[in-house]
Amino acid sequence: MLTPSQVIVLATPVFFALIAVEWFIGLKRGRNAYALADAISSLNLGVLSQTSAVFTKLLTLGIYTFVASHVALIEAETFWMSLPGWVLALLFYDFCYYWLHRMGHEVGVLWAAHAVHHQSQAYNLSTALRQTSSGALLGWLFYLPMALAGVPPLVFAVVGLIDLLYQFWVHTEQVKKLGWFDRWFCSPSNHRVHHAVNEQYLDKNYGGILIIWDRLFGTFKEEDDKEPCVYGTRGLLQSWDPLWANATVYRQLAHDSWHARNWLDKVRVWLKPPGWRPTDVAQRFPKPVFDLDAHRILYAPPMSRPLRWFAGLQFLALVTGTAIFLWQADQSPLASNLIWFGVLLTGQWALGAAMQGRISPWMALMLQSGALATATAALGMREWHWLFKPATMGFALLCIATCVSPAWISIQKTSKNHVYLLLAAIVCSLSGDVFLMLDGQFRLSLFIPGLISFFLAHTCYIALFKTDTPWFASRRALWLIATIGAAMYAYLFTHGLPAAMRIPVAVYVSVIALMAAQAWGRYRVQQDRSALLVALGASAFMVSDSILAINRFVQPLPWAAIWVLASYYVAQALIVQGSLRWQARPHTATDLSAQPERLPSTQPT
Repeated sequence: MLTPSQVIVLATPVFFALIAVEWFIGLKRGRNAYALADAISSLNLGVLSQTSAVFTKLLTLGIYTFVASHVALIEAETFWMSLPGWVLALLFYDFCYYWLHRMGHEVGVLWAAHAVHHQSQAYNLSTALRQTSSGALLGWLFYLPMALAGVPPLVFAVVGLIDLLYQFWVHTEQVKKLGWFDRWFCSPSNHRVHHAVNEQYLDKNYGGILIIWDRLFGTFKEEDDKEPCVYGTRGLLQSWDPLWANATVYRQLAHDSWHARNWLDKVRVWLKPPGWRPTDVAQRFPKPVFDLDAHRILYAPPMSRPLRWFAGLQFLALVTGTAIFLWQADQSPLASNLIWFGVLLTGQWALGAAMQGRISPWMALMLQSGALATATAALGMREWHWLFKPATMGFALLCIATCVSPAWISIQKTSKNHVYLLLAAIVCSLSGDVFLMLDGQFRLSLFIPGLISFFLAHTCYIALFKTDTPWFASRRALWLIATIGAAMYAYLFTHGLPAAMRIPVAVYVSVIALMAAQAWGRYRVQQDRSALLVALGASAFMVSDSILAINRFVQPLPWAAIWVLASYYVAQALIVQGSLRWQARPHTATDLSAQPERLPSTQPT
C-alpha cells in the first residue's frame, strides 16, 4: 500500500500541471498571478514541509495510534471501515481541522506555525503548496477526539490526505463565485477572503472542505467585489529564505517573551492572539501601524534572466531529489534520512539566498556540492564523493572569478592582492582535498602532501587577512586561540599522536591558530558583517581540523565524515563569502543585466 508521502509524490505532476494551466489562463485573461521567485519560494516551503514530515509524522501518527489503541472510548472499527464510517470520519476530520485552523489564527504559538501558509503576497495554486514545517508539533492535539472515538489510524490518515488535497484547488483568483456551492463548501471565493489582510476579511472562513462550520460558529465572510483582497500577513516576510519563513514568528514571540517584565506576560505572549504584545514591550520596541496600501507593494528583488534560468533548473533538481527521498523515506534508516534531508535543506536555503541576491549562483552550487560531498562520504558512496569533493572547491573558484571579473580593471592594488591570495588559498585547499581523498588508494601515503597543501592554504589566508589589518589587532583573541590550539595539541600528543607527526602537526596547529587569531583581530578593527563571516569561517576551520585529528590519531568518532566535512565546507564558504562582500560591488556578473521582476497586481474575480 502506498504511504502518504508516496501519494504526494504521485500527485506532484498533477499539481504542476494545474499550476501551468492556471498560469496560461491568467496570461490569456491578462491577470497573471505568478512571479517566478514568489512561486518557487512557496513551492520550496511545500517541499520542506513534506521532507520534514518524514520525521514529525512519527510524533503525530505515533501519538494518534497510541491513543486510538489504548485510550479510545469507543471500539467500532467495523463501522469506521464501512462507507458511512468513512464519510463520517471525513466530516469529523474537517470539523477538527476547522478548530485547528481557527486557533491557528487566534493563538500566538499556533499562528507561528500557520503563518508560513499566509506569507506570500500572491494568491495562486503555488500558494496552496506553501505549508508549514512545524505545524505537527501541536496540531495533533486537535485530532485526539477522533482517536478517542476509535477512528482507526488508517482511516484518519486517508481522510486527512483527502481534506488536504481538496484545499489545493481553492487557491486561485481565476475561478469566480460559484453560487450555491459557495454557501456549503470552501471555494476559491471563500478562501480568498481567508487569505486577505483587509480589516473586513481578517480571520474569516476557516473551513477546509465545508464552509458551513464558519456559518455555524460566526466566522463566515462573503467576498465583496468592491473590496479587492490584499494578500500576505500583517508584518510582511520579505524574504525567500525557507528557514526564516518558518522561524520568523517564533523569533518575534521569543523576543517579546524574553523582554516582558511581568512573568505572566512572558507566557501570555504565546497564548494571546497574534499581534498582542505586553505594554512595556510595545513601548520599548514599537512597531509601525498596519498600512494596507503598503502591503499592496509587492516584494520582488530584481533577478537577471540567467538567474531566473538558474533558479528554475535548481528547483527542478530539488523537486526530483525530493521525490526520490520521499518515495524511499519510509523504508530507509533514520540516519540516512537525516543526511539526505540535510542535503535537500542546504539546497533549498542556497536557492532562496541566490534568488534574493544574498549569495551568487556559484556560491549556491558550492554549498550544494559540499553538502553532497559530505553525504556521499558519510554513506560510503565513494565514486560520487570523488566527483563532488573537488567540484565544491571548483565552484568556489568560479564564484570568485565571476564576482571579480566585471570590475577587474578598476580594482586597486590592495584589492588585486586580496583576490590573488583568496584564489591561491582555494587552489591549495583543492589540492589538499584531492590528496586526502586519494590517501590510502596508493602505496605511498598522501596525508603529508595533503597537510602541506592545507598549510599553504592557511598561510595564504593569514596573508589575506593581513592585507587591510595590522598583525593580531586583538591580543585577547590571540591568547585565547593560542591557548585552545596548545590544549588541542597537548591532547593529541598525550593520546597517541605518532612521533613522526608531532612536528608537522605542531606547525600546522600553530598556523591555523594564527589564522583564526588574525581573522578575529581583523573583525575587531573593521566591525562589519563581512569580517565577522571571515572570523567565523576561520574558527570553523579549527573545529574541522580538530575533529579530523582526533578521528585519525586518537580514536574513530561516530559519523566523523559528517562533522569534518560539514564544518570544513562551512569554513570555506564563510571565508569566500565574507571576502567577496569585502569587495563591496553592487552586483555579481550574473546580476549586471538584472531587471526588477514584478508580480502583477490582480483584481479578484
